[in-house]
Amino acid sequence: MPFSQQSIDFLFENRLHDSKSWFTEHKADYDSLVKQPMAQLVLDLAPTMMKIDKYIICDPKKISRIYRDARMHPDSIFRDHIWYSFGRPRDARNPAPEFYFSIGSGGMSFGCGYYCARPAVMQAVRELILSDDDSFKAAFLAVKKQKSFQLFGEPYKRNRYPDQPPEKCDWLNRRGLGLSSELTDPEIMFTDKLAKHIAREFKKIAPVYDLYMKAELLAAQAE
Repeated sequence: MPFSQQSIDFLFENRLHDSKSWFTEHKADYDSLVKQPMAQLVLDLAPTMMKIDKYIICDPKKISRIYRDARMHPDSIFRDHIWYSFGRPRDARNPAPEFYFSIGSGGMSFGCGYYCARPAVMQAVRELILSDDDSFKAAFLAVKKQKSFQLFGEPYKRNRYPDQPPEKCDWLNRRGLGLSSELTDPEIMFTDKLAKHIAREFKKIAPVYDLYMKAELLAAQAE
């Protein structure tokens, strides 16, 4: 069963109520409208993800919780979205790059990047960019050829690389770096086309993931 407009409506209404009792009463709706379609999407994308990196985990049991962390959000109970991160086994001290897919009250988004990249890894990424490494050339070309994704990452207030061309500065002058795309077409969002669409888009930006993984290796060697 694919996602539907009801999936998004449920996430909005559940966050609006923000009530454990309301969620418990409607948990069957959450399972059928949100959790089960997400689990199926993870399984459908698994063959593509493992071609990109055989160590990426595709396990529906690792879908994000809809409950917020009460320690960080004492005034609210539920998120308005859930997501799945396609990446290697997690290490809280050394987070790895990930592909992700998210569905929430505002719609669907997907992309590739870090939740919080280590400074040493970002420095390694910049060194690969500045040296015109083949991994950066492939990543840059992959981003340039596609139209779905936008670069994201908090920019520095000033240009730290004024001697570099603008297209490189867009990559260099960010504290973190990733790609994100919003999905708005219901003919894709709410049909069996979704997994194939996401798989195609992820394959397009796989060179960006490869750039991150090379930076991970260089950072580990330096440490």
